[in-house]
Amino acid sequence: MTPGEIGFRPVERDDYALLADWLQRAHWREWWGEPETELGYIRDMVEGRDLTCRPFLFTLAGSPAGYIQFWHVAPHQRPEWADGNPWLMQVPATAVGVDLSLADGDRLGRGIGSAVLRRFCELLSAQGYRSIVIDPDPGNGRAVAAYRKAGFRPMPDVTSGADTALIMQFHSDKPAS
Repeated sequence: MTPGEIGFRPVERDDYALLADWLQRAHWREWWGEPETELGYIRDMVEGRDLTCRPFLFTLAGSPAGYIQFWHVAPHQRPEWADGNPWLMQVPATAVGVDLSLADGDRLGRGIGSAVLRRFCELLSAQGYRSIVIDPDPGNGRAVAAYRKAGFRPMPDVTSGADTALIMQFHSDKPAS
């Protein structure tokens, strides 16, 4: 897969039905919250009620293939967020977090997520973001491996609390393996 085959476009209102379908899929349900609640969060982003997060669809050869977002850490460095996620206070306020999911479960484990995530982070880096983090569940071995392949490395000095997240940071100088 070449970087030219990977595209990104902001989520629009017309995408809600597509996202509602994706959120119902088993591989999404395993790691995401209740589908209607999650779709509500995305609606808040698209409709301007949540300005801390930017949602995108990623495309492969022009066709929607999954969801990716980035969010600003600084607005989440407050007690109501940090009590359950102490790591938020341990990363730079200028950091952004990223999250992604492939639309189709049959595409998992093929290197697509790693390639998309790496390309997205390269674009964020080109926009001036110097600290890009991701917080997978440590039990999600497939995601952790994909994130490593994309260039993320664990932040050993950052603790997540009750081992609910593995905090990893993007390193663009690390070649994808």
